This record gives sequence, structure tokens and C-alpha cells, in this order.
Amino acid sequence: MWYVIEGFDGVDVLAARMQARPAHLARLRALADAGRLLLAGPCPAIDAEDPGPAGFSGSLVVAQFADLAQARAWAEQDPYVAAGVYVRVDVRPFRKVLP
Repeated sequence: MWYVIEGFDGVDVLAARMQARPAHLARLRALADAGRLLLAGPCPAIDAEDPGPAGFSGSLVVAQFADLAQARAWAEQDPYVAAGVYVRVDVRPFRKVLP
């Protein structure tokens, strides 16, 4: 089943985000290589493709897991969690309809 994983950034965490980014992307690439990633990306903190020093308000991942427990376990081990970038992570089931 598909799951939405939404991480919410804390205040002034851009430097920590950038430092943890390579490890974060490596985990996402592993999901993509396994055919389990629908989409992933950050949410700019301002209305701009590149928010610069404003940074990001969080990230969104839609990926396939066997169940909610596995999705939550994967999300809890995200490098952004370990680095203190995310102050909250929500995980919930997702049913893809379109496209």
C-alpha cells in the first residue's frame, strides 16, 4: 500500500537539512530503485522554487510499504529526524487514484 510521509521542519534548521541531505536522498533513491517511490520533495518555506535562506517548511514522500508500521519505522529512521530537522513526522495511508 502507498503511504504519505510528511515531515515538518523546525526553526532555523536549513544548515542541518543541507548536511543530512545526501543520506536522506540515498534512502529515497533506494526506494525508487526498488520501484516503491511515487514522489518525494521538499516544501519551500516561501513561494519560490529556490527559497534560498528562507529554507523549507518540510518534505513530502509518497512510498509503498507492506503496512503502516513499516512506513512509520522507515520514517523514524530518516536522517532528517536524526539531525533534528523534522520536529514532527506524520505517516498515513494513501490511495492513488490519478494519474
